[in-house]
Amino acid sequence: MAQDDHRFEIEFFEGVHRRDPNDPEVIEILGGLYSDLGQVDNSLRMDTCLVDLQPKNPTAHYNLACSLALKRRNEEALHSLRQAVELGYRDVSWLLDDPDLKELREHPSFRTIVAELENMPQG
Repeated sequence: MAQDDHRFEIEFFEGVHRRDPNDPEVIEILGGLYSDLGQVDNSLRMDTCLVDLQPKNPTAHYNLACSLALKRRNEEALHSLRQAVELGYRDVSWLLDDPDLKELREHPSFRTIVAELENMPQG
């Protein structure tokens, strides 16, 4: 049933997106819906679009890193993850648990990013 709900939502938001292709909220919603359905190519397309529209949005870069990791484009994913952190992403516990980033966990650059986040002052 949830899959049918997502399909209805996707159809609705795709229509909104066609009318206003630069609405960041609609793009973010579509990216999440596509991701929930395992449509990684579509999710990647939305995440890329959102980063292009909002290059200083840490969550957009984080979501792009997730989509890239799912496509096994690890170097690009690590670059986007680094961008997310530089722009203010701080949720190290989610970073460590996010199933989308499983492919990156053993990469030295990923461990460096985690160590940097863990050593940042909380506040």
